[in-house]
Parts: sequence; structure tokens; C-alpha cells
Amino acid sequence: MPTLLLYGVFLVYPMLKGIYLSLFDWSGGSETYNFIGLENYKNMFHDEVIPKTIRNDYILVIGKVIGFMIPTLLLAVALTRFRIKGAGFYRSVFFIPNVISVVVVGVLWRFIYNPNIGFINSFISGVTGKPFQFAWLGEKWSIFALLPTSIWAGIGFTIILLIAGILNIPESLYESANIDGAKQWQQFWNITLPLAWEQVQTSVIWIVTTTLSGSFIIVSIMTFEGGVDNATQVMSSYLYAQAFHYGNFSYGATIGVLILVIALITTITLQRLMKRESIELT
Repeated sequence: MPTLLLYGVFLVYPMLKGIYLSLFDWSGGSETYNFIGLENYKNMFHDEVIPKTIRNDYILVIGKVIGFMIPTLLLAVALTRFRIKGAGFYRSVFFIPNVISVVVVGVLWRFIYNPNIGFINSFISGVTGKPFQFAWLGEKWSIFALLPTSIWAGIGFTIILLIAGILNIPESLYESANIDGAKQWQQFWNITLPLAWEQVQTSVIWIVTTTLSGSFIIVSIMTFEGGVDNATQVMSSYLYAQAFHYGNFSYGATIGVLILVIALITTITLQRLMKRESIELT
């Protein structure tokens, strides 16, 4: 009951309240609520920024799923199956970015991308021997520049989750595979991946939901809330701008409903695509 109460107060009620507010014209500070029905939804479908935000969100989702899962699977296997000396130390190192404030991460990477004093441009200048200045966060495709930041900041959690799944696999299965002459990649494909699939699925769903709902912090800090011509604008950052900058809370709530619907559809679709029969070990 306490858990259900907390869930209702901090999740269900705000969600229902957001849907309710989307049916009104409310600035956020006024005491009057003007009922306008589905007018906010009509305006949203005619808003030219909305398609850009959805596109950018899915660029981040697809890029982060690929950028997270491939290296994390390799690193998790390396830190568990290859008996690397000091594996515990490396796990801690990979997890450090997860405990750093997202604001600090955004500021740090903004300096890395700085066209004048940033590490990337300085490194390229040092390698080529010629001055190199490029505005990584000031281009129309700068949404892709946010991917390394997002992956670096959250990869540690996924590694720990996958390591936990791999460590639960009985060692006897690998011993039998070695006796049968199975190579490392065969063991990974036929033992590790199937038996750690629940952790893989959980990781993918976590990446998708946190990206669709929480990318606005990185966007706001690194590209000053949308970048050039809304090049990095995502749904959550656009919601924040509409509600807190322009005082259009009702329209922000409408965008929140859009995020909810898209996140639900994406999550349910992924769960069905990634569904596998559970393997019970006896």
C-alpha cells in the first residue's frame, strides 16, 4: 500500500493532471482555466517544430541503443569471461559518469566541443598541423554531437546491469561448451546472450524511456535549448520551453501527452519485438 500510494501521488496523479490541463488555455500563473477542448492538440499537429522534435528524439533513441548495447555487451563479457585483472576497478571507472550531475556532464562536454579551446578541435589541429575550428554544436546536424555525451554519461549503468546478468549464468555451461570445443563467440551467441536477454531487454527499454522523457537537460545545457533552427530540439525540451519560457503550460501539457503516447507505443513495440521464451536453468 505505501508503494501504491507513492506511485499514485508522484506518477499517476501528475499524468492525469497533465492530460486535464491539456484541455485548457492556462498560462501557469493565472487563476482562471479557459476550457478549449482539443484546440491545443490541433495546434500541436500544425506546429512545424513538433516533427523536428520527434525526429531528433528518435535519432537519439536509435543512436543510444546502438551506442550503448554494442560496447556494453563487449565490455560486460570482457570483464566477466576474460578474467581481466582489476575488473572491479574498471567497473567502478565506467560507472563514475553515472554519479556525476547531468548538468556537470553537459558543461564538461560543451567545453570539449568548444570551437576555439575545445579538446576535439585542438586534437585535430595537433594531428594535422593546421588550425581547425568547427562549431560542433552550431550545425544543423548537431543532434548527432549529443550522442557521445549521452552514451558516456550513462553507459556505466548498463554495464553493471549486464554484468549482473552474466554472473548469474552457471559456470558449468561454459565448461561444457569448452569441452565441446565451442569458441568464445559461439559461447557468447549461444549461452551468454540468450541467458542474459532479460537484462538486455531491460537495458533497451530503460534507454528508450529515459531518452524520450529526459534528454532536455543535455539539450538545454549544451545547445542552449534547441540549437540553430531547433536542430537539437527534442520533445521534452520543447515542452519545457513552452511551459516555463513562454508561459503556455497547457500547450506544454499537450506535448507531455504526446511524449507519453509515443513512449508507450515505442515501449510496447520493443517489448513485443524483443520477447523471447524464458530459459529456466535446472
